[in-house]
Amino acid sequence: MYPNSPQNSANQQNPFMMQKEDEIDLKVLLFNYLQYWPLILAFMFAGLVSAFLFNRYATNIFNVESSILVEDDKPSLGTDLFESAGFGLQGKKNIENEIGILKSYSLAEETISELNLNVQYYHVGFVVNTQLYDKLPIIVSVDWEHPQWVGGMFSVEVLDDNSFELLIEEDEFSVYNPEDPFYKSNLAEPSLKKSVYSFGEQIQEENLSIKINSIYANPGDKILFKILDTPSLALKYKNELGVTPINKQASILTLNLETPVRRLGEDYINKLMEMYLKRELDEKNRASESTIRFIENQLLGISDSLETSENRLQQYRSENNVFNLSEEGSVIFERLQDLEKQKGETEVSLKYYQTLNSYLENSQGGELVAPSIIGVTDPLLNSLVNALAELQADQIRLKSNFSDQAPAVRENATRIANTKKQLQENVNLALNNTQNVLADLNNRIRLIQSDINALPKTERDLIGIQRKFTINENIYVYLLEKKAEAEITKASNMPKNTILDFAKAGQTPVAPKRSLNLLIGLILGLIVPIGFITIKDFLNTKIEDPKELENQIKVPLIGMVGRNTSDDALPVLNNPRSTVTESFRSLRADMTYLSQQKENLTILFTSSISGEGKTFVSINMASVYALMGKKTILIGLDLRKPKIAEDFGLVNDKGMSTCLSSDTPWQSVIKSSGHPDFDVILSGPIPPNPAELLLQEKFANIVNEIKAAYDVIVFDCPPVGLVSETKELFALADISFYVFRQGYSMKGNTQILNNLVEKGGVTKIYGILNDVHIDKGYGYGYGYGYGYGYGGNSYGYHEEAVPLPWWKRALGIKK
Repeated sequence: MYPNSPQNSANQQNPFMMQKEDEIDLKVLLFNYLQYWPLILAFMFAGLVSAFLFNRYATNIFNVESSILVEDDKPSLGTDLFESAGFGLQGKKNIENEIGILKSYSLAEETISELNLNVQYYHVGFVVNTQLYDKLPIIVSVDWEHPQWVGGMFSVEVLDDNSFELLIEEDEFSVYNPEDPFYKSNLAEPSLKKSVYSFGEQIQEENLSIKINSIYANPGDKILFKILDTPSLALKYKNELGVTPINKQASILTLNLETPVRRLGEDYINKLMEMYLKRELDEKNRASESTIRFIENQLLGISDSLETSENRLQQYRSENNVFNLSEEGSVIFERLQDLEKQKGETEVSLKYYQTLNSYLENSQGGELVAPSIIGVTDPLLNSLVNALAELQADQIRLKSNFSDQAPAVRENATRIANTKKQLQENVNLALNNTQNVLADLNNRIRLIQSDINALPKTERDLIGIQRKFTINENIYVYLLEKKAEAEITKASNMPKNTILDFAKAGQTPVAPKRSLNLLIGLILGLIVPIGFITIKDFLNTKIEDPKELENQIKVPLIGMVGRNTSDDALPVLNNPRSTVTESFRSLRADMTYLSQQKENLTILFTSSISGEGKTFVSINMASVYALMGKKTILIGLDLRKPKIAEDFGLVNDKGMSTCLSSDTPWQSVIKSSGHPDFDVILSGPIPPNPAELLLQEKFANIVNEIKAAYDVIVFDCPPVGLVSETKELFALADISFYVFRQGYSMKGNTQILNNLVEKGGVTKIYGILNDVHIDKGYGYGYGYGYGYGYGGNSYGYHEEAVPLPWWKRALGIKK
C-alpha cells in the first residue's frame, strides 16, 4: 500500500506532504524584493534627486502672523439685569462673529482696494518666475471702468527707454465686466492689434484698457505681469487668511497668511486690521452722527424763531423807549423765565421721546440718538438705547458676511426684538411722564400770567416779547451745548479692539518643507518599485515559487530539478558530477519511500503542456537508475510529438507505434542508449490514431512483458492537459510524476493535477518542479533535492558544495 493512497487512514501523514500554511514568510517576501535591489536603489536615488530639485526650485512660502485683542464689552448700568431677564444683552463679544468679520469677503475687498493689488509682477527665472512687490521696474495702470482681460499672463520686453514689446505669455484669460463683476466670461483666442507700444501710451482693445509706465526699466529687461480683478483676489485672500483664537479662554485672535512675498503678506494683514478697526470706529461714530443731525434739525427751526424774536424786541424797545423792567416786572419775569426754560427742555425731551417712539414703531435705521446727549438721565432708558444701538451695529456687520438665515443673524435679531419691546414700554412710560410735567409747567405759567396782566401795558407787552426771545435763546444755547458734546464724543471715539502685534513674516519659509520632501522622495522611491514588483508578481500567471506551487497542488511536491545550463540533454550520463545529476540522485533516493518492497518499478512522467521538460526528466530519471546498475528501459509514449530520438541521436524509424499497429514484437524495436543497462523504445512513426493504439489490450500485454524483463520502466507520456490517453496510462504505473517548469508552467495548470486526484481517482502521483533557476528565498539553491531529510543530498558528488546565502546571491556576490 502506497503512502498518500486512498486506502491510508485519515490520520496517517505522508512524510513528503508539507503542512499548508497561510502565514506569510517574511524572509521570502523580503528576498523577493531584494532580488531587484539595483532597481529599488535607482528609484530611491531618483526620488532623492527629484526632491532635491523640487526644494531647489520651488517657491519659498513664508508665514505672516499678527494678533489682535477683541475687548469685552463693559455693560452699562442695568444691562446685566436685562441679560439675566432674557433680553439678549450680552456683555462679551462673540469671538466667532469677529472671526467671521475678519475673514469676510467685504473686508478683504476693502483691503485689496486700498492696497491696489490687482496687478502682479514677476521676474523671469531660469526654472520658475519670482513675484515682485516693491521696487517695480514698471507700473501697469488699469482702467477698471472698462472691461479687462484678467487671469492670463503678459510679458513686457523693454526695447529702449521709450518703447517696449507687449506679448501674451499665458492665454488663460477671461473677461471681467465692471457691470457684472462676479461673473466672468472666457476669452477663447486673445490677440493684440500690435506688439510694440510706447511707455505711457494707452493700450486699448475691445476688452482691455491699460497703460504701462517705466520706473527704472532698462533695455533688454523682460517683466511678466498678470491682471486680477478685485472679486477674485478678495475670494483668494479670504480663503487663505487664517484667524484663530490663541486658546479657548482668551479673546486674542491670531491672523496668519502664507505668501511667497513677505512684504506683501505684512502689508495685507496690517491693512486688513486697519480696515477692521476703521469699520468698528465708523459704526461707533454713526450714533454720534445721528445725534448731531437730530440737533441740527432742531436748531434750524429755533434759529429762525430766535432771530425773529430778537428783532421784535429791539424794535419794541426803540419805538417805546422802554429798555428795563420795573422791579416788580423783573421779579415776575425771572419767575416766568425759569419756568419757560424748564418748559423748553421738557419740550426737547418730549420731541426726543416722540422721535424714539416713531423709530421703534417704524423700524427706522441709523437714527438712534443716545438719551444722555439730549439730557435724559434715566439710567434704564440709557442702557436699553445703548444696548439696542450695539445690537443693531452687530446685525449690520453680521449681515454683511452671512445670510439672513444664518444662526448668528437670527439669534441677534431675536435679541434686537426683545430689547425693542422693553424699550417701547419704557418710552411710552416716559412720554406720559413728560406730558404730565409739561402740563404742570403750562399751568404754573398761566398763574403767572395773572400777575403780568396787573402791570402797565407797555411793560406787559415788553415782558411778552422778551419772554419769547428768552425761550428761544435758552433752547438755542441748550442745543448748541448738546451738539458740542456730541461732536466731542465723536472726536473721542476709539475702537474697542486693539492691535497687539503688527504683521511680521518669519525668517524661515514654511514651505517647501525640505527635510520632509527628501523623506517623501526617499519613501516614494522605495514604494514605487516595490509596488511595481508587487503588482508584477500579483499579475504573474507563471509558476515561480515552489512554496506557492506546493500549497496549490493536492499532492506532495516530491522534488526540484535545477536548470540544465549545458546543451546536453543527458547530463546524468555525460556529466555525473553536475548539480542537475544530483537533483535526480536525490529524487531516486526518495523513490525508496514511494515504492517500498517492489523489485520492479514502473514510473510515469507527464505534464500539462509540451515544453515543461517531462521528456528531459524522463530520460535523466531513467539514466540515474541505469547508473546504479538497474536494468532500465525508457518507453516513448508521446506518439504525436516524439522527442526522445533527437536527444539520443537516434532515428525514429520504428518504435511503440510500430508494435501496436503491426505484429512486430517489442523486442525488435528496442534501441540502445549507449549505456549497457539503459535501453530505449522510441515512439515510432506518428500514427493516425495514437489514442486508440495506446488503449488497446495489446499495449497492456506488452507492458507486462517488459516489466518481466526490466527492473525499471520509465514512461514518457503525452501531456495530460492536451490529450486523453494519458489518463488511462496511470493504471499501468507504480508511481506517476506530474512535471511543472519554473517560469513556464501556468498557475492554472495545477488545477489539472488536482482534478486528476479529486475527480479522476488517480493515486500515487507526485509533483516535480523542473528548471529551477529563480531563487524565491527559501535557500534551496539550484538543483538540490527536496527530500526534507529523507535521502536528500548525497554530499560530495557535486561541484557546488554549499549554496550561497540568500543575501550574497541577492547582492550578486559569487563567493
